[in-house]
Amino acid sequence: MEWDFQPAHRLSAALRAGEVTSAELTDEAIARIERHDKTINAICVPDFDRARAAARQADQALARGEDRPLLGIPVTVKESYDIAGLPTTWGMPPHRDHLPAEDAVQVSRLKAAGAVVLGKTNVPLGLQDIQSFNEIHGTTGNPWDRDRTSGGSSGGSAAALASGFGALSIGSDLAGSLRTPAHFCGVHAHKPTVGLVATRGMVPPPGPALPTELDLAVAGPMARTARDLTLLLDVMAGPDPLTLGMAYALTLPPARHERLRDFRVLVLDEHPLIPTGSAVRAGVDRVAAALVAGGARVERHSPLLPDLTEAATLYMQLLISGSVARFPIDSYEQLQIQAAGLSADDQSLSATRLRALVFSHRDWMEANHRRELHRHGWRRLFAEFDAVVCPITPTPAFPHDHAPDPLERRIDIDGAEYPYFDQFVWAGLATMPGLPATAVPTGLSPEGLPVGVQLIGPMYEDRTPLRLAELLEQEIGGFRIPN
Repeated sequence: MEWDFQPAHRLSAALRAGEVTSAELTDEAIARIERHDKTINAICVPDFDRARAAARQADQALARGEDRPLLGIPVTVKESYDIAGLPTTWGMPPHRDHLPAEDAVQVSRLKAAGAVVLGKTNVPLGLQDIQSFNEIHGTTGNPWDRDRTSGGSSGGSAAALASGFGALSIGSDLAGSLRTPAHFCGVHAHKPTVGLVATRGMVPPPGPALPTELDLAVAGPMARTARDLTLLLDVMAGPDPLTLGMAYALTLPPARHERLRDFRVLVLDEHPLIPTGSAVRAGVDRVAAALVAGGARVERHSPLLPDLTEAATLYMQLLISGSVARFPIDSYEQLQIQAAGLSADDQSLSATRLRALVFSHRDWMEANHRRELHRHGWRRLFAEFDAVVCPITPTPAFPHDHAPDPLERRIDIDGAEYPYFDQFVWAGLATMPGLPATAVPTGLSPEGLPVGVQLIGPMYEDRTPLRLAELLEQEIGGFRIPN
């Protein structure tokens, strides 16, 4: 039997039943990587010797009757996570030799759950793009069309899953970095509620792995099925044992419903600041049709929805000001002059990003206060609805564009060009207030490219969009790249 594309829950059952060994799964995954990754370039740091050793240990544990959640399952890890003995560079050449001494907390949890780590997956420079390319490890292509991006910053992980390189992967999401690659590559991903998953050990090199709480950014699971997302999230979720974990244990609420016909869903396909391409709109419509066919209550409009323009503005302000704080920029004074020269009437997203580059602490506090008002608006909406379905980006995967200045790049939406970073507004809809969002494939575009949507759920009710994703997967069905 071919195991490379089997879901993790099926592999786990086969391992327990003795149908296959972890050593066999691992050897098969490694062989597939060695055959196909020369052209895809998803696995940037292989760790095959230690993977084979871990697989042998997993088989011994299975023989003893152990039953850990991921025991013997081959997985991959985004390059930005520390793994002791492997380089963590974030694609930044000055840190190509940075070797952490300890595993990130999420890598430790993977290993404790019995997973077999095959290696690390590629990322963009500093995780600052929705394409995955850097000077150290090169470019990751999309397995469906290698002239197109696999997404970013978890693009290597999505490409690995789509190619059958391991059953699961872990990534991170600040600007759609889990959801966009999943959408581009035809796999599943879950952006957890902010703060739900500890992130220690996912820090730009050479910084120390401190248990800090990140604003906007989260760590999360990626898989080929929705059910596997829940399996992996249960391993990842929970506070850092060095901080909140000293006093608190996690108990996530169950999904609000188990049957599709009980869900109340708001479906969106239009944004006031950027159009939705026809292929993505068709994907949203496929999900809406599946919901209606399953008996769910579906609405296309609600006065309870927070203002999308203000949400996008707040997201850009918080994203850019926070990113600058983590990655200091040159010519700060010149940027202040440029921002001051903007017309007060210029409320474009480009102007918003420039102003955010020179945000003061007072500016940030005001934006944060308005974020809390939006969070309260979402609470009221989720008293009426269980989930919101909407795009992740306006288009399927686009051709590689490595123009040195990202501000010069454009995104083509049905023949019209828009600023490259404006496509972040849909991802930011869930990120800005910290809501959970599950990316699910919906089918293929007329050009044969995957199209996905996101299911946004109530804060800390991650199991609700995850359960809805499982039910939709049953309605829509799955698909995979041709061998």
